[in-house]
Amino acid sequence: MHFDRRSLLGTAGVALAGAAVAGGKADAKLPKADVEPRGSIGRLERLPTLDLEASDEFLTSFRIWVNGRLSQSAAKSAEATLKAKGIDPKSDMPVEQALEVLKDDPIVAVRNHTWQNLQMLMWDNLRREFHGNYDAYMAEMEAADTAGPGKLELNPGMKVPAYTTHEIHMQPGGYVGDPFAGHIYHYGTNNFYNARNYQDGVQIGFANAVPLPADGKVRRILDLGCSCGQLTVALKQRFPDAEVWGIDVGGPMVRYAHMRAVDLGVDVNFRQALAEDTGFPDGHFDIVVSYILHHEVTADATRQIFREASRVLRAGGLYYPIDFYTGDRRIQKNAYGKLRDWVTHRWNHERWMLEYQSVDFPTEMQAAGFEVNPRGVPAYPGDKGNIVAVKKA
Repeated sequence: MHFDRRSLLGTAGVALAGAAVAGGKADAKLPKADVEPRGSIGRLERLPTLDLEASDEFLTSFRIWVNGRLSQSAAKSAEATLKAKGIDPKSDMPVEQALEVLKDDPIVAVRNHTWQNLQMLMWDNLRREFHGNYDAYMAEMEAADTAGPGKLELNPGMKVPAYTTHEIHMQPGGYVGDPFAGHIYHYGTNNFYNARNYQDGVQIGFANAVPLPADGKVRRILDLGCSCGQLTVALKQRFPDAEVWGIDVGGPMVRYAHMRAVDLGVDVNFRQALAEDTGFPDGHFDIVVSYILHHEVTADATRQIFREASRVLRAGGLYYPIDFYTGDRRIQKNAYGKLRDWVTHRWNHERWMLEYQSVDFPTEMQAAGFEVNPRGVPAYPGDKGNIVAVKKA
């Protein structure tokens, strides 16, 4: 079934994507250097060679199996191992103990090893393509840098904090150290989403779920840690009359995000900046959002981001941080869950994930000047434990 997904997308997926894009790709003034040898399916440019696309299809299918059947088998095997050692599988325990009791479980080991090698193969395939055709892809980005709609503000001389230089997700060069970080991240995360986000549906869903300030006024929106700009673009599509900005520490990230927005004909703006030091004036925004940002920054940076979001929001404006269990449910309790989190932290280079789990979000947000989850302001309508913070007057 998986290999038929492009035909399943078919005209319905393309039509939906076309309807969602303000202006549409056909109306955009594309730079002459546009690299698109195999066209697009909806809003996604196809990978440039059949060989690369076939490899990506295989690795994505393999990931679906690893994340599904193999991970389910590993969880069952871990439960059996714990029971055999007289341990309640649901009991809480220190991560060190969880690692010790599960270290010799063969199915758990196969799952973790297979997942890690799959990740490395996926990144290597993408990096070889973009670096192997360096001049063409760089010329395309350079041509788009000054194109519109929307604008791009780069800061090549900015001091990049050391914590941002880690190769998160094992992505070679991370978000700041590879000139094609945006390209690699975009196609790599399509693989992460198990072939379910080729039309940015995840980000569109989150953008449509963002609650409004009590007065309903939405003139300016800021997307913190925007990466390749999918949520930023989706926010502009939902709020076409608003001024929308996406910022990211990675210059290559915002360059790609801007190029893609130009290609889609969406009038959004991108700036290379830190989420904890945005450079915008006090009280400038009505809504600030972030998507899977906080688990990739230090605990101290998270607290600084709360203060910065509060500073740039007007009274009554809201901050909507979307992340993995931003609320109380973000901390795993059982042994296998703790092992999985540790493997993600250690081997998927989620360097700050365990620090993320240590932050008391409601308390820290209140200290930054927010009212957390006020009555009448809904959080995301899914079981993610997300929260909404409203700037106090």
